Amino acid sequence: MIRIGIILGSTRPNRNGEQVASWVHDTASRRTDAEFEVIDLRDHPLPHLDEPLGAMHGDYQHAHTREWAATIASFDGFVMVTPEYNRSTSGVLKNALDYLYAEWNGKAAGFVSYGVVGGARAAEQLRLICGALQMATVSHQVTLSLMTEFENYTTLKPAEHSAAALDTLLDQVVAWSTALAPLRAASRAVAA
Repeated sequence: MIRIGIILGSTRPNRNGEQVASWVHDTASRRTDAEFEVIDLRDHPLPHLDEPLGAMHGDYQHAHTREWAATIASFDGFVMVTPEYNRSTSGVLKNALDYLYAEWNGKAAGFVSYGVVGGARAAEQLRLICGALQMATVSHQVTLSLMTEFENYTTLKPAEHSAAALDTLLDQVVAWSTALAPLRAASRAVAA
């Protein structure tokens, strides 16, 4: 069965992302075509890129990096839940992506973003980063405006169109993760 990680890309106190990731997981867990699990970056405290070698080498020196690599390697695709900070994604999510390379390759990614204008710019930045990591990003994305889909800017109240968009995004992530399985298998065979 395809495994999809829902990466909660904020570690801030009082973060809105926790509600968003829970909503994505609750919606996804009703499906029978994949398994879904939330990956909370709070559970993976990664110092700011402290590996002595670049991620392309795959020679991880620190236990926290090896644990992060094992977590990411166990999934076939991802839904990244990202806030938009200063027209980009969060530093903690960018750092988590930069820590690894091969573990991201050949996997699909979709984006659920939130912010004053829905976080669309953060998702677009993530598309560039994921492309460099040899990930296939799906075209559909969910953008949640703090102005219209959060009561008092803090309580998530997704609109019907956002729920429909999430279903389409999940369809695409599962389909692409399934289609990319032979590519991931070939990469693992070469690495072994």
